[in-house]
Amino acid sequence: MSATEFPRPFDRRGITAEPVRLAATEAERAALAERFEILAVKRLEAVLDLRAEGETIHVTGRLEADLVQSCAVSGEDLPVSVAEDLTLRFVPARPIEAEEIELEAEELDEIPYEGTSLDLGEALAQTLGLAIDPYLTGPEADKVRRDKGLLGEAPRGPLAEALAKLQRD
Repeated sequence: MSATEFPRPFDRRGITAEPVRLAATEAERAALAERFEILAVKRLEAVLDLRAEGETIHVTGRLEADLVQSCAVSGEDLPVSVAEDLTLRFVPARPIEAEEIELEAEELDEIPYEGTSLDLGEALAQTLGLAIDPYLTGPEADKVRRDKGLLGEAPRGPLAEALAKLQRD
């Protein structure tokens, strides 16, 4: 298992009916903010239920985080709350033999693991990364666009008029 910003190895043989609660430390949150190129991860927590089905481990739960991101237009600091329900499936790693593989829909959320150890923290970090809006804009974005001349006039011409008519109808 490679080093990650939020390592939380979990031995699949330790699965019980009790939920697993995870929270990132201050140093881990700072490392994740750097990884995702945002200003700060103020909080990252999750409550997970794990269930084994043979060697496949099903994980369901909820990830919650408080972030600080920059507006993509104005650069202002914006507080962001993330609350994501998640469903993951850890499966034993298998060698890839074909040069080109095609994944079935049920394989898209599979996370391979080796031995008996799953990295729940890295799975949460990846889930957080997918939840971050890379084009987040704040309340000052339109003002900055106007000031910089980025908001043009409404389109004109026959095509624009036909599209406007379709939108009205």
